[in-house]
Amino acid sequence: MPSSTAQNISAILLIALILLCLAWELWLAPLRPHGSWLVLKTLPLLLPLFGVLHGRRKAYQWLALLVWLYALEGSLRLYVETGPSQYLAGAELMLALGLFASIARFLRSHRPGSDA
Repeated sequence: MPSSTAQNISAILLIALILLCLAWELWLAPLRPHGSWLVLKTLPLLLPLFGVLHGRRKAYQWLALLVWLYALEGSLRLYVETGPSQYLAGAELMLALGLFASIARFLRSHRPGSDA
């Protein structure tokens, strides 16, 4: 997979994860009616977004660490929640794992000293 493809996939998955977190906590299955403060979990994902869209290695490195928090939340809520929240947790887990895989592919193709 070319690095530009990995970059595009990473950007798409990151944006999808942001939109899922927003929709989940505001409309689809919030903890409290009319949304909850848990929507603020989306803010850390916004920090590396600009760097990911521009292919900055440091943003990918930070996101590779950050994405595991969302994978953890997805796996915990997949086990604990019921109904729509359980499906949303599964989607969050899959998006986080896919994002990590595309980040790893991008970083592997952009090693320091490589000609990619």
